Amino acid sequence: MDSERSGANVILHIGAGSFHRAHQAWYLHRVNLSRAPAEPAWSLVVGNIRADMNAVLDALSAQHGVYTLETVTPQGERHYETIRSIMRVLPWSADLAGLIETGADPACKIIAFTVTEGGYYLDEHDRLDTANPDLAADLNGARTTIYGALAAILEARKARNGGPVTLQSCDNLRSNGKRFQAGMREFLERRGAADLRAWFDANTACPDSMVDRITPRPTPDVRERVKAATGIDDACPVMGEAFIQWVIEDHFCAGRPAWERAGAELVESVMPYEEAKIRILNATHSCVAWAGTLIGLDYIHQGTQDADIRAFAHAYVSEDVIPCLTPSPLDLAKYRDIVLERFSNPYIQDTNQRVAADGFSKIPGFIAPTLAQRIAAGATPAATAVLPALFLRFLERWHKGALPYRYQDGVMDEAAAHRMFEADDPLAVFCADKLLWGRLAGNAALEGALRAALVRIDGWLAARGQSAA
Repeated sequence: MDSERSGANVILHIGAGSFHRAHQAWYLHRVNLSRAPAEPAWSLVVGNIRADMNAVLDALSAQHGVYTLETVTPQGERHYETIRSIMRVLPWSADLAGLIETGADPACKIIAFTVTEGGYYLDEHDRLDTANPDLAADLNGARTTIYGALAAILEARKARNGGPVTLQSCDNLRSNGKRFQAGMREFLERRGAADLRAWFDANTACPDSMVDRITPRPTPDVRERVKAATGIDDACPVMGEAFIQWVIEDHFCAGRPAWERAGAELVESVMPYEEAKIRILNATHSCVAWAGTLIGLDYIHQGTQDADIRAFAHAYVSEDVIPCLTPSPLDLAKYRDIVLERFSNPYIQDTNQRVAADGFSKIPGFIAPTLAQRIAAGATPAATAVLPALFLRFLERWHKGALPYRYQDGVMDEAAAHRMFEADDPLAVFCADKLLWGRLAGNAALEGALRAALVRIDGWLAARGQSAA
């Protein structure tokens, strides 16, 4: 690398998948393009804490961190951009030596991570789920979760007097920075690492953020289009929609890039933006994926263009979410319509399989808060109840081995889920599940709303020529 890039302030990003390369890496690339000569340079170093993406890391490393981003509008306009913000790609190793060395270096000012909702291992009370075997192993010294990895990195940084560092969450967990901070403090406390916890409290900042860009898993045709459009045979291109958004709590303790120059919004509180995105975009995305799968569709755009599924999504936002989130700094009805337009983009080819995953994280994170709010207000959340009813029928297909693809769920207890459908009343068991509903589990109003919604969904499936399960 040239001297300018190697001498830059470093952001270590953990979780070097497609979303990071279509989002945060793109923002930094744009910031660097407009950097004044006297302004400090920033570069990314990327790596993973697990070995499941080694082929992508190897391809990215062979290209010296440079890759092509393809974006596409709902009208089919494609744009290609060479992204050069990644300085170094760390090869995976079980001891995470590369991550630890990079994160401990004083040049590293931000450690960012994309771990998804389940990767925080939090229960309904926002306490660590210590029954999880990965988390239990890390409490005993392993490095397979974000907490175990960061404990090792921060211990080395403390020993080297590496100085303060911002720990930046870049995923869909509500209040991600604050909840990560609480989880990390509890992790260190349970480990008996009092000195490191004191250092963590004094030397880190954990800002909340809201991230948004639909980024499907790359398929071979992306590489073909990139080569046809640019002449470059890129082994690890990434594609996403043209829309992008990043709202960040401006709370950094060791400096930051001028994210706002690339269009990021730096705010005092992310909460209203986050709530709108999680409840309107993320929950609706899941609704479309579960419903589409049940009637034999493969892609998100197909479900969004289906009049019945679009009506489910529209009613959910209009009848329940907007009353919950009003007042808001956003025009919520306009945001709803923009989201549905984005989901209708036929050029994204985002699969139901990708979006339908992790329902046991998405129900409590994206959907249960609206149900709880409406029930507390004395309203019957009929429109929102459709979403978990769809998921229950989707899960029943999984139980019977009748899904057209492999369902992935990082926190689901498969044995318990199978037992649910062997019970006399699976819906009652579903509504009593604390992993899904937290304090709402066993609530009579919840069960009543879901029973009515299930009747509606079964009638809809019958009308579409599909059996309920």
